[in-house]
This record gives sequence, C-alpha cells and structure tokens, in this order.
Amino acid sequence: MLYKLFPRLRLPDVSSPARSRDSFVYIDRGMSLVGWMPPKHPCGRYIYRLWSAFTTLFIIILLDVSLLISYSELSSFTARQFLTSLQVAFNCFGCSIKASYTFAGVRRLKLAKKILDRLDSRCETSEHRLQLQQTATLCNRIFMTYCAMYLLYSSSTFLGSMFFGRLAWNLYNPLVDAEEGLFSFWLAGILEFLWMTGAVMQDLMADVYPIVYFLALRAHIKMLKERLRNLRMDTNMSEEENYKQLIRCIENHRLILDYCNTLRPVVSATIFVQFVLIGVVMGLSAINVIFFSNFWTGLGTGIFMFDLILQTFPFCYICDMIYNDCYEMANCLFHSNWLTAGRQYKTTLCFFLCNVQKPIIFTAGGIFVISTSSNIALEHLKRYRLHNTANMPARAAT
Repeated sequence: MLYKLFPRLRLPDVSSPARSRDSFVYIDRGMSLVGWMPPKHPCGRYIYRLWSAFTTLFIIILLDVSLLISYSELSSFTARQFLTSLQVAFNCFGCSIKASYTFAGVRRLKLAKKILDRLDSRCETSEHRLQLQQTATLCNRIFMTYCAMYLLYSSSTFLGSMFFGRLAWNLYNPLVDAEEGLFSFWLAGILEFLWMTGAVMQDLMADVYPIVYFLALRAHIKMLKERLRNLRMDTNMSEEENYKQLIRCIENHRLILDYCNTLRPVVSATIFVQFVLIGVVMGLSAINVIFFSNFWTGLGTGIFMFDLILQTFPFCYICDMIYNDCYEMANCLFHSNWLTAGRQYKTTLCFFLCNVQKPIIFTAGGIFVISTSSNIALEHLKRYRLHNTANMPARAAT
C-alpha cells in the first residue's frame, strides 16, 4: 500500500532510466507545497505567486508576530505551555531565517540539478546506473522519514494538549476566541495546528535539502573514485584513449567542485542558524521535560528534541564522508597505473593530483566547520545545560 502511494520509495527496475533528479521528486513536491518551487508553465506561475506570497506572509512573518503578541498575556500560560511555546518560538524565528535563505536559494538548487545532469551523462555502465537508482531511492526514503518525524511532533503536541483542555502553542488569534465554548476551542486549536504544521513543513524543507542534495553528489564522488582506480587498467586502450579518460575524470572533478560552490552559500547560512539555535532550544526543551511535562506533552517534547538532532547530525556526518572521499580520491589516483605512462599523461596527472588533494570543506556562516566534531561539541554544551538544569533545585535548597 505504501509503495502504491509513494512508488519512488521502491528501487526501480534495472531497465528504468537512472537520473540523479529522481532523488528530488518528493522534496520538490514539498517545496511546491510550501510555495518555494513554482511550476514550469508560465500561466501557472502567476497563480502560484499568490500562494507563495500567502505562505510567506502567514508562516514566515505572521507566525512569529503571533508568538510575540501571545506573550503579552503571560498570565494565561501555564509553566508547561510557556516553555513549550518558548522553545517553539526560538525554533520558529530560526526557521523563518532558514526558510528565507532556502527560498532565496531555490535558483541555486536548480543550477545544481543541471550540474548533476552533466555528471549523469558520463555514467555509462550498468553498475553506475544502478548506483544512481539506489541513491535516488535512499534520498526519497530519507525525505519521507523526516516528513513522518516532523509531522509526528506537531500531531502529538496538538493532541496531547487539546485532550487536556489546553491549546498546544497558545498562538495569538484575533479571529477565534478559544474561551467562548467547546466548538471555538477546537476550531482555534485546529487553526493553530494547521498554522504550525505549515511552519514545520518549511522547517523540514530547509533541514532535509542539504542531506538529499549532497547524498546525490556523493554517489558521483564514489563513481569518480572507481574511475580513478581503473585508469590505464584496460590493456586494449591506446595512450591517447587513456589520456582522454584522465581528462574526463578531471572534468568530473571540476563539475563536483562547481556543484559544491553552487550550494555552499545556502548551506552555510542554514546550518549556521541551526548551530546557533540548537543549544538554546535544547536547553529549554530539557527543562520542560524534567519539570513540567506529563506523558503526552513530554512525548511531544521528546520528539521535538530528536528532530533538533536530525537538523544537524546527518548532514555533519555526510560532510565528514565527503572529506574522507577526497582523501581516498587522491589515494586512488596516486595508486593508479601511471608509472609507464607518457610524459603528457604524467604531467596532467601531477596537476590533477595537486588539486584533488584539496578537501571539500563546508563552513557554517564562515565560522564553524560543518563536521561531526562540531556537532559533538554542541552536544557537550547541551549536556552541560541539562546537568545545570537538573541541579537547580539542589542549589536552590542550599
């Protein structure tokens, strides 16, 4: 049943065409839903601009304003409601910044897809086409997993609060007074849930696109390593053909660098916002879980904390893998069969070796290197906050 609804989650037949663009089918639909990916037809673009303006106004701008206005009535908040709202508020402010950068960077995402098309055209063997299909299936599965986890947070928080007679986030809503009656209460709660779900979807797109786009790139990096390892291994090829094969590898490496440089400004901004906010939001969430949550609201907050980890750790791990791939590419090139090659081949190989040894590194805001070590450093900060939070009652008693 699941594969009928989402056929891209299943690995296609070997005879099916293999394209890196297939990795972005579901994330492109998600971006279209939140108003970031306009249709190709010119007539539909004008109508779609209204939808983009609507989502930008209500989710990126008015949601933050509503959260700020709601704090003017602090007496109506319980401690749990206030902390739940505050942790979401910090995340929403960061989400608005991330969404703005991602929306502005959609043009770069399209340019990156064109570069992948050029890399796809160089995949000639059935093994390489199978790798593209496997990567596309993996990327679509990752997106759907993220989608399920993010929507699980908004749904569990909504239901856990509504059945206890409280609004989940207590957003400012001038149209519906939740205290007028049961119908108004549920209407206000459902509107609040839909509003927050829109923000969750935008946050999802801003968090998952680096993972999907760079997993698609890593498939081509692995194929390039295989090509470098097999240079001058075919005894039936002439020296001229071997030299052309080396030049094609250099061109592939250049396309990979162009791809990274195209996406680097967008990724740098979004990951920087995540690094800055994750410590503050995780600390507030820990206080909420320890002191003020019941089971259902604690479950929602726990899912929220897990989603915060998903914002940074997977992409940091991918960046580490790409860094290691660059080191392995240099080894594959150096250990290829070049000792008996001609002077022109050796000169070109030495030039290529000097360039391929330079690792591909991404930085968050030009400050933090995006890696698992940076993510672990933030994890230590979270533990420090949690330790201090747990010892607050003991210190107060003394």
